[in-house]
Formats: sequence, C-alpha cells, structure tokens
Amino acid sequence: MINWIWIAMALIGIIYAMFSGNMEAVNEAIFESAAQAVTLAIGLISILVFWLGMMRIAEEAGILRGLAKLFRPIITKIFPEIPKDHPALGYILSNLTANMFGLGNAATPLGIKAMEEMKKLNNDSDKASRSMITFLVLNTTGLTLIPTTVIGIRMQYESVSPTEIVGATLLVTCIGTIAGLAIDRFFHFKSTWRKS
Repeated sequence: MINWIWIAMALIGIIYAMFSGNMEAVNEAIFESAAQAVTLAIGLISILVFWLGMMRIAEEAGILRGLAKLFRPIITKIFPEIPKDHPALGYILSNLTANMFGLGNAATPLGIKAMEEMKKLNNDSDKASRSMITFLVLNTTGLTLIPTTVIGIRMQYESVSPTEIVGATLLVTCIGTIAGLAIDRFFHFKSTWRKS
C-alpha cells in the first residue's frame, strides 16, 4: 500500500510541475538530490565501518557479552514466551545492543534473524506472536545511547557541535521506549481480557 502512496505522490508532483511550468526545477532538484544522496552515503559508510569495527572490538573484549548478561534478565521479562536458552534471545540482545549504539544498519540482519527464530517458536504462523510485536515496538522506539549515524550526518554537514544531541536523543528514546512498551502491554492485556 505504501508503495502506491509514494508512486501517487511522485506522479501528482510531476504532473503538477508539467502544467505549472516548473519541470526544469523538478529535474534540477532530482539531480541535485541524487548527488547529495551519494555524497551522504559515502560519508556514512566510513562512520558505519568505524563503529562496526568498535562493535567487533567490544565483542572480542567481552563487552557485548557483559551487556547481554546485564540486559538478559530484563529481556526475559519483556519476552516471557521465549525460552531462556533459545537463540532468539541472543539475536534480540545483539539487535538491541547495536541499536543502542546507533547502528541501525548493523542491527537489521540481527533483527531479521530474531524474527525468523520467533516465527519458528510461533509454529511458522503468518500471524505475529506477542513476542514479535513487542520486538517490533522495541525496534521502532529504538533506545539509543550514542546516535552514531546522526552524529555522522551532523559532522558531514559541518555542525559546530555534532555530539550535542546525545543527551536529548537518550532522553527522547528512553521516553519512547517506555511509552511503546506500556502501550504494547496495555493492548496485550486488553486483548487477553476480551478473550476471557
């Protein structure tokens, strides 16, 4: 559905530009935006590679295992349907740790693996389980300690203080995560109450 919305918006914009005589400005904007996107992507690759390297060092040093142990009791309470020794918990912990360091691109494959493991627990059903919904909420709200991608973008556009957003990001993502989990639990308990 969303694909059709984007296609419709693009077509409406192009048709409007044709009739209002602004087609030249649209073409210019398309090429400028494409050039900016390539420049931005190349700049972000270096930052992503740096932080992925730092994550690898943290993994080898045992820091990620320590974080996983620290968060395991919380995660097992958030996902009570998943057995404590199931691989899905490991993928969930790795995904959330990568998201905490602002590495959404690195977290994506881990999130996909976590969903695949949770689907196996859900008897390969096409209907999302409670754990899958909760995991999606956690990924959407995305508790972030260090917003590396945003810092990288701010550095690329020569911000005077690219790291000044760290405190605000931490506050906002904490509030978002708590609110997301509260809403998730509210609707879960509401649906189980209706069934009983």
